[in-house]
Amino acid sequence: MRIKLYWKLAFIFCFIVILAVSAGSVYLVSRLKSYVENTAAGNVKRQLFLSKDLLEALQKDKTFPSDFQAFAVKIGNTLGLRATIIAPDGKVLGDTDLAGDLLPAVENHAGRPEVTDALAKGFGVSRRFSYTVKKDMLYMAVPFGAEAGRGIVRLSVPLHDIEILQENVRRAVGVSVAGILLFSLGSTVFFSVFISRPLSEMSSIAGSMARGDFSRKTSIHSRDEIGDLARALNVMSDDIKDKIEKINSERTKLDLVLSSMFEGVIVTDAEEKITLMNPSLRKLFFIETSPEGKMPLEVIRNTAVEEMVGRIIKGRQHLATEEIVIDAPEEKTFKINGVPIMRNNRLEGAILVFHDITELIRLEKIRRDFVANVSHELRTPIASIKGYAETLLEGALEDKDNAGEFINIIYQDANRLASLINDLLDLSKIESGKLEMSFSSLDPAVLIKKAVAIVDNQAKAKSITLKIDIPQSLPRIRADETRFSQVMINLLDNAVKYSSEGGSATISAHVVENGLQVDISDTGIGISEADLPRIFERFYRVDKARSRELGGTGLGLSIVKHIVSAHGGQIRVKSEPGRGSTFSFIIPLA
Repeated sequence: MRIKLYWKLAFIFCFIVILAVSAGSVYLVSRLKSYVENTAAGNVKRQLFLSKDLLEALQKDKTFPSDFQAFAVKIGNTLGLRATIIAPDGKVLGDTDLAGDLLPAVENHAGRPEVTDALAKGFGVSRRFSYTVKKDMLYMAVPFGAEAGRGIVRLSVPLHDIEILQENVRRAVGVSVAGILLFSLGSTVFFSVFISRPLSEMSSIAGSMARGDFSRKTSIHSRDEIGDLARALNVMSDDIKDKIEKINSERTKLDLVLSSMFEGVIVTDAEEKITLMNPSLRKLFFIETSPEGKMPLEVIRNTAVEEMVGRIIKGRQHLATEEIVIDAPEEKTFKINGVPIMRNNRLEGAILVFHDITELIRLEKIRRDFVANVSHELRTPIASIKGYAETLLEGALEDKDNAGEFINIIYQDANRLASLINDLLDLSKIESGKLEMSFSSLDPAVLIKKAVAIVDNQAKAKSITLKIDIPQSLPRIRADETRFSQVMINLLDNAVKYSSEGGSATISAHVVENGLQVDISDTGIGISEADLPRIFERFYRVDKARSRELGGTGLGLSIVKHIVSAHGGQIRVKSEPGRGSTFSFIIPLA
């Protein structure tokens, strides 16, 4: 349970007040009791000596009473005390509380302590129970007479009367103490609340600061320590607000930088647990749950990353670079650079930057394959041209039967070389975005029929039937006429080349959601499932020997794919070995 400060102060002050007042009241009561006893005893003693003086004065005036009983009664009634006159031998001569006829039967008082002390010392005092009057009494006795032998006068007072007086004194003191205590407690609570109110206000403001609210300020302007604390709290609030704003600004900048980075970033602490992972890396590894607090191996299922973090942190390696291949969720190649995080010569963790070089490696492989393929494709016709030219120069030119054949072969290889160079130039322009295309609204039926007419003689030479299966009215398309025709001719040329004699090729078209779909189906040799994913790559051939024999460059389908993509369309292929292939592409409508 939370106790307010002013209640704590009130409890402390009240405890101190109660302790002080209690100690004071105990001391005061004891002192008053002693004072009352001493005062009562003093009064009895004074009255006792006055009674002695009176008796002695009467003796000198020869008016000494012969009836001590009457004199004792008179003294007792006058003083309000019990007065007893005792002979030197202890016989009771008079007593205020006894009738005269009872005096002879009273026990001899010679052995009473006060009587003994009075005869021996001139004054005696005693406290005891009186069997005569059945009360606790205070006795004081003193001898009287010229020779101090004529008798003893004794005064006594019930102790009960003194106790009543003491009780009255204690009651008065108790009431006063209670009043003082209540007043002190009330004042303590009031002043505790008054003193603690500024502290409560500052506590509330500090709580608001802890919750991020720095708008509240203290209104305390006193010139004491509390005022100094209030002013310091206001200054601290402004400073913390400025620092938090700067931190948030820097954090926002850092988050923006990390979010906009294509590279993945992992930050770990000194215990190799992840403290930060930027969105790019989460996206690369399809990480949906929070990775913070986990080990790298729990997030990225690759021991190389875990080992790299360990080398940096445990081995204090200043720079670590490694190239790793990660199979899941998909195969990717990363180049990872890692450095330790040092602050004040103390290792606080490690930071790893992931560079996805999968595409670079793929492009490098394509470049190497392209160079190798181009070199090979160029070498074959050049070697053929060079060989036959050398043969002619060495004398075969005079051989009329073979010279024409050699020159025809040189001509065919030169055409093949020219086609290869033209395809390379077209492909380069398309991939670099420098190929100019003029888009317009075209009638696809007209373009399809023109393309069929171009390859018709080639198809008839192989007894291949070309069928056009399109609706009478097709919607117009948005395309470049030359490039659309190039796509159609390339696909039809392949359909004729790779179909056996007596086969057929069918051209159909219909409207789909994304535009106009054109399908070119043949009854040719078909394509295996393993070759389908690579069929649109440059220089990729399913049957290399037959492709070269038919005069193909290996670039036609790659050019077709790039032209269709440049139109905003898509191309795909379905095929089954021995049963033919179907190439389908979609061109947007006008």
